Amino acid sequence: MLQLDRAYSAVLFDMDGTLLDSRVVIERVLTDWAIANELDPISILAVSHGRRTIDVVREFAKAGTDCKSEADKIEAAETDDVRGIVAIPGAADLLNQLPTGRWAIVTSAGHDLAVRRLTAAGLPIPEVLITAEDIEHGKPDPSGYTLAAEKLGTSAGQCLVFEDAPAGIQAGLNAGSDVIAIGFASPDVAKPDCPVISDFRAIEFRLS
Repeated sequence: MLQLDRAYSAVLFDMDGTLLDSRVVIERVLTDWAIANELDPISILAVSHGRRTIDVVREFAKAGTDCKSEADKIEAAETDDVRGIVAIPGAADLLNQLPTGRWAIVTSAGHDLAVRRLTAAGLPIPEVLITAEDIEHGKPDPSGYTLAAEKLGTSAGQCLVFEDAPAGIQAGLNAGSDVIAIGFASPDVAKPDCPVISDFRAIEFRLS
């Protein structure tokens, strides 16, 4: 059990891989897209986790591709597919215990996709939900976390961040937050610059 001595003003969560496990959906949809576009799905899946769909498409799409249109197609397919999405152990209990207005979600998914996945996993929708549409630069840029903290009336440096992917972990650190990595859905995350726990049953912290 990891026990944190510091008190935090708010808690900020990534979604995919942190609050819920959506790996099966992401792998299905991105693999189908890669094959349809004669791209290597293994290379795409290796770096896609925790990043905005539009950023992944821009990195891998062939010259002349309408990246916005392709990203929209991918997100539409992911929104329609919720088979196999489950909450990370302890996530529902923790979110239901946190006071309203003291926590937020910062996800690289679009708004409709985020709501759909949270609902499928049986998790509550927060008052502050920062999605791909709300930011200009995706993770590891810290702007999503700084914006969430601002909307909660605090600063990112006063927040505890839960993440799972390298890009997201770096985003939280770049924002000046304390970061805890959740390893349940990403056991292969290699030695991040923050503590790693299996799931939310393995940590205790407090709010100020």
